Amino acid sequence: MAKRILLKLSGEALAGDKKTGFDEATVRAVAEQVATIVKDGIQVGIVIGGGNFWRGRTSENIDRSRADQIGMLATVMNCIYTSEIFRSAGLETEIFTPFAVGAFTRLFSKDDALAAMNEGKVAFFAGGTGHPYFSTDTGVVLRAIEVEADMILLAKAIDGVYDSDPAINPDAIKYDKITIDDVIAQNLQVMDMTASILARDNHMPMMVFGLGEENSIVRAAAGENFGTEVIV
Repeated sequence: MAKRILLKLSGEALAGDKKTGFDEATVRAVAEQVATIVKDGIQVGIVIGGGNFWRGRTSENIDRSRADQIGMLATVMNCIYTSEIFRSAGLETEIFTPFAVGAFTRLFSKDDALAAMNEGKVAFFAGGTGHPYFSTDTGVVLRAIEVEADMILLAKAIDGVYDSDPAINPDAIKYDKITIDDVIAQNLQVMDMTASILARDNHMPMMVFGLGEENSIVRAAAGENFGTEVIV
């Protein structure tokens, strides 16, 4: 069983069936699962995407850097909201960002993040890398490496890694286990290419699974492979 994990949640997952904004029941269900693994002594960091509010540049009139900044702020909103739901479920939390957000968050440092996690707090890493042109995928791998996580848990709407898009190809084959080299070579888009290469070069394993599966986060944290294990 891993001792320290980084959990990546998509922004869309927070929205539930609404597809935008927040669905409190969905977030509370995540909080209850995280509370279970924290009680088991596992340290948890969380990165959340911003897709429930912003999906990148939507107009040619918006500069790419500005569009990415909007996305970074969407992840901050998601972490503040999710942190509060976690607190209402009895968890202690701390939110870190790579840039100042007034009194809302703390500036990220490895030492402060590890101190929070060692105290049993759930550490939220918002704001991505703090720079445009890098996704939250890259952000989660970067933070996982920095806090020396044992593995990354990728909770998605899809239940694992397939050789092609199962929404388009009904004959798509799901992998139980695959190497990060094969993910990169086949461009399977588990994460974006920058994040995948960073994970490979720093030997960071991942578990990809469907968030909607029963007790999915608890089971994945315990090492059960019901999705796809990405080995390095």
